[in-house]
Amino acid sequence: MTQKNRKYEYSVNEVPPTGQLFVLSVQHVMLMVMSLCLPILFASQLNASMEFTASLLSLSMLAVGFGSIIQSVGLPFIGSGYLCPNLCGPSYFSLSLSAAWLGGLPLMRGMIIIAGIVEMALAPIVQKLKRIFPTYVVGLVVAMVGVSIIKLSVTSVFGLAFYGDAIRSVDIFIGAISLMIMVLSNIWGKGFIKMYCLLIGMVLGWLLALILVPEYWYSLFAVKSSPTFALPSFGPEFKRITFDLKMMIPFIVIAISGSLKSFGNLLAAQKISEPDLKEVNFAPIRKGLLADGLSTSVAGLIGGMAVDTSSSNIGLAGATKVVSRWISVVAGIIFIILAFFPKLITALSLIPKPVLGASILFSGCFMICVGLKEMFSHSWDSRKTFVVGISLIFGLSTAMLPELYARAPEFIKTFFTDPLPTTTILAVLLHQIFNLDKVFSRSKK
Repeated sequence: MTQKNRKYEYSVNEVPPTGQLFVLSVQHVMLMVMSLCLPILFASQLNASMEFTASLLSLSMLAVGFGSIIQSVGLPFIGSGYLCPNLCGPSYFSLSLSAAWLGGLPLMRGMIIIAGIVEMALAPIVQKLKRIFPTYVVGLVVAMVGVSIIKLSVTSVFGLAFYGDAIRSVDIFIGAISLMIMVLSNIWGKGFIKMYCLLIGMVLGWLLALILVPEYWYSLFAVKSSPTFALPSFGPEFKRITFDLKMMIPFIVIAISGSLKSFGNLLAAQKISEPDLKEVNFAPIRKGLLADGLSTSVAGLIGGMAVDTSSSNIGLAGATKVVSRWISVVAGIIFIILAFFPKLITALSLIPKPVLGASILFSGCFMICVGLKEMFSHSWDSRKTFVVGISLIFGLSTAMLPELYARAPEFIKTFFTDPLPTTTILAVLLHQIFNLDKVFSRSKK
């Protein structure tokens, strides 16, 4: 775009001024940091040393930074060219831990590489999906991107890090105030206030937490013990890569699920970045999925955890009307630089859970409403009612009744894993089934 699109503060191809570009990127980095709890938790489950934990964290951050850059920089053959940063992929966490318990970090690395290759192999197929993704199904998928972060956002707003943690009134208060600051800054704010509404809410929420809860203040003393600069130390577990056929099928399934999640995120990014498109442009989606798969394989290759596209960052872009892809590129560069500064990583990882939860919830609101608006933008009939209703009920049931699906046959477990991929699969299948009569009518003509 040569001229500024007035629907946005900064449109998808526009480069903000240097100072604003940096601060806007930091705002997105603050959201991306939330995923760093995964490599820390992963290392703790293995009773790993501090050196191992620090190296895993740094290498995972390098993979996240690399993925964010290639996803958004706009290369000819790879990357969507939308503001769509990466983070450590929660979808892969449980299975990666299982692989590590079975064969250590070398096996986890090998299986993550395989998962990335599967994602890359699936990317070209997206071009052939044009006919099976009508507007209302696209809207449903975009809305489910927001729905998929409900559990993480709400538990965090309540200050919960682990199942069974006590709920404190002060954490709820901090989360509610942080959320209100973000929302009201976005609604009533102009210019600077509106663009940086999330950063303002996070900073003020963090300050409130430090005033009200002494333990948040005491936790900052951990920053003193962290070195200012450090390179990853490569122990013996980082020098081998192994594979196991027994883990192949589970990782292929999770790679398909991860592709569907990224597909939803990329659809949302496209809808936010190019709202005037009459139908989905699958070329950038295909290149985006290719970038996502490559980033995952690179993560396994260098010894980090699997990466994924970030729903929260896309929601933030839509809420602030700042969709410049260069923000994602700079955020990726910042993440790579931070990987070598443990003191800064430690400080950012200490952002109070209620404040983080408020920021994720803030971003999710926009995703859900954009999807619903898209879904109901055309005429409605009973076919669409049942496609959406049945898909939504069974999709949400995977989050509400996980113990039910844990006892289900393996075939059901494969596809009923998470609200977003389950709803997407069912919506596509039911749309085809409920419109068979129209297909037959056209074939007779």
